[in-house]
Amino acid sequence: MNLEAFVDRINQVDLYKRYGKIKRVIGLMIESVGPSVSIGDVCYIHTSETQKILAEVVGFNGENVLLMPYSFINEISPDSLVEATNSPLTIKIGKRLIGSVIDAIGNPLDGSALPKGLLPYLTDQMPPNPLNRPRILEPIQLGVKTIDALLTVGKGQRVGIFAGSGVGKSTLLGMLARNSEADINVIALIGERGREVREFIEKDLGEEGLKKSIVIVATSDQPALMRIKGAYTATAICEYFRDQGYNVNLMMDSVTRVAMAQREIGLATGEPPTTKGYPPSVFATLPKLLERTGTSSHGTITAFYTVLVDGDDLNDPIADTARGILDGHFVLDRRLAEQGQYPAINVLKSISRVMPQITSEKEQQLAQAMRSIIATYEENYELIQIGAYKKGTSREVDHAIQLYPKVIQFLKQDMNEAITREDAIELMDKTLHGGLR
Repeated sequence: MNLEAFVDRINQVDLYKRYGKIKRVIGLMIESVGPSVSIGDVCYIHTSETQKILAEVVGFNGENVLLMPYSFINEISPDSLVEATNSPLTIKIGKRLIGSVIDAIGNPLDGSALPKGLLPYLTDQMPPNPLNRPRILEPIQLGVKTIDALLTVGKGQRVGIFAGSGVGKSTLLGMLARNSEADINVIALIGERGREVREFIEKDLGEEGLKKSIVIVATSDQPALMRIKGAYTATAICEYFRDQGYNVNLMMDSVTRVAMAQREIGLATGEPPTTKGYPPSVFATLPKLLERTGTSSHGTITAFYTVLVDGDDLNDPIADTARGILDGHFVLDRRLAEQGQYPAINVLKSISRVMPQITSEKEQQLAQAMRSIIATYEENYELIQIGAYKKGTSREVDHAIQLYPKVIQFLKQDMNEAITREDAIELMDKTLHGGLR
């Protein structure tokens, strides 16, 4: 037994506790004199002899420390002590966490105790080296026929789901969580209304979906730091299971609210507002967060990020930034939802960038043929509706008119219906060449 190693380790242990004192509080920004800390470190603010508030170091103002709290700060007073922990936020992760609903810092949302046997894990990790990422060469079955057939997703791909409010994002995420062949689902509900959390878990996700899922919740009423940490915690949980060799699905709703939370912190720390009021740190944070998912030599994280688009404007700065980082995007169209087509995916505006390298030539030809029918019909939609188009004028338009109702029927799917990828491709073939049975 090497006693010298133990003695050296003991000699390196810092036995001192370092404290500072609150100087002022402006909004959610807390400024303290000391202690000696680094950016990202967690501190405890003592509000009484028995109670303390968790806060994180987000910046410095001269020699003063700028802190953002993880909870409400009603009990903080000018003489409150700030205790340094000299470490960033760590959560506990393990297989026994599957089936749980937790908050942004890893505590069960129902107030129960964490399961035993969990391991500590840092929430803030660096994206992996690009050369350590295997190529995406294998499709993942998601159980939604429009996606599996026309917008095939690969294991380790990162996809954005772009939509306005009330177009069916949560319903689609629930379908993916229940029907996907992934080993584990990690679902992050960031900035959601409190009412929608239980509704999503019980209605959209369901009991079967929850059995192989971990849900992380940071509602809109919580401080900005909790909403950001919800995204970081969900990503860290995915990384842990990916390193264990699992194929993980990450579903984050929504990236836009993560960006809004970072905007609150950036403006509070004195950053200048730039594009649409977003400070530069927002556009630095998004790539760092989104690039953490994907493939590794051990397993994969297939990620679905919902992006809220104001007024259905896809050129919103957050939507534009996310679209440039991700490996594809699905656009949910309000017009299709109003017509009763669910899921309301606009196939012509959506793309999977890795589909050509994970599908066969026949599958690509079928998908292109169906896209062509939809495009041809929509280009001539007004002429067809007012009766100005004469049958026989164009063979392509005649063919599109004949098959369009069958194509729309193919694109529709009940939220409780699960279809394998093979059946979806066979059904697409029958729709185009043999009609629906």
